[in-house]
Amino acid sequence: MKLSWLDIRTLGGMDSAVMTESLSSDINGIVFDDTKVVSDALSNVNRIAFVQEPEQAEKCIDFADVLIFDSFWFNEISTLREKYAVKADIGFFVDVKDDKTLRVACDIARTEKWVVIHFKDPTKIPLEIVIASADNSDGKIITVVKDIEEAEIVLGVLEKGSHGVMLTPKSIADVKQIGDICRKAKHVEVPLEELEVTKVSHIGMGERACVDTCSNFTKDEGMLIGSYSQGMILVCSETHPLPYMPTRPFRVNAGAIHSYALSEVSNTNYLSELSSGHKILAVDCNGKARELVVGRIKIEVRPLLSIDAVSKSGNSVNLIVQDDWHVRVLGPGAKVLNVTELKSGDKLLGYTAPSGRHVGLPVHESCIEK
Repeated sequence: MKLSWLDIRTLGGMDSAVMTESLSSDINGIVFDDTKVVSDALSNVNRIAFVQEPEQAEKCIDFADVLIFDSFWFNEISTLREKYAVKADIGFFVDVKDDKTLRVACDIARTEKWVVIHFKDPTKIPLEIVIASADNSDGKIITVVKDIEEAEIVLGVLEKGSHGVMLTPKSIADVKQIGDICRKAKHVEVPLEELEVTKVSHIGMGERACVDTCSNFTKDEGMLIGSYSQGMILVCSETHPLPYMPTRPFRVNAGAIHSYALSEVSNTNYLSELSSGHKILAVDCNGKARELVVGRIKIEVRPLLSIDAVSKSGNSVNLIVQDDWHVRVLGPGAKVLNVTELKSGDKLLGYTAPSGRHVGLPVHESCIEK
């Protein structure tokens, strides 16, 4: 999980509402200065005091978890570290605007527990340099961002991204959004289970969708696809060699256009409604999932194959895919199974959900799918 810090120093009368909202959102820290009053109710959120000079730290140290000093004081604070580190962690703020300040940011990132960096220019190359420079260090890099969109970019730089972001929210909605994207910026887990094939049948012609993403899948990754919201089957990506055609490791030949695709652990989309820019989950055979961006959806008329399966708890699962040997699903142990060779009793990997869906969201109501 990435770290989300909210800067309340310039919010005026909105700061109380922001602090209240942070208690119910995935917020890790509230940034204040010696003129702000931070509620004791924020005991489950890190309180980060920004101080311009060492003398100001005295006003904050009794209720701050982290003291952030301007990098100008780096050498002096090093000699006073024992004084301030008794009650709080110590970190430094760097305003990167040229090569000299970039070198300062790299040095601090390599040696200190916390570094907060503001980058003057919109390019993310300086952040890449800092991340690479501090690759083997134990410290945390927090990047100042201007909005939610920049936060999403910063959290993905060099695949690893900054450890966290600091945002001055423009509205209460920003509080929840920044918490959400920081929570999602990690591998999530999908509880996969073993399914048993009960029936395989050729059902005629229909439209199927290939999902081409902006990333390559690994060999044991695919997408969870199903006709019913209550259960899905792990459909293999085109990462394994095939005769007659090259591999396309960015693609999943997913299934008929009516099918559900898991786009978050608790959300789905119909394959027919996905398009460039949407996000889906890539899931591996151990249930580890990551978010990928859809680059293209390719819908064509093909012969279709229906696969019925059942979970150990008795949930029925159905998947309709292109009726072709090249389309594959994944079984226990990352076994790759050609769909046209499946038979009753074969074991597949899948996911069953406890409730039905309404506009892709789980809802607890009476819902029969067959």
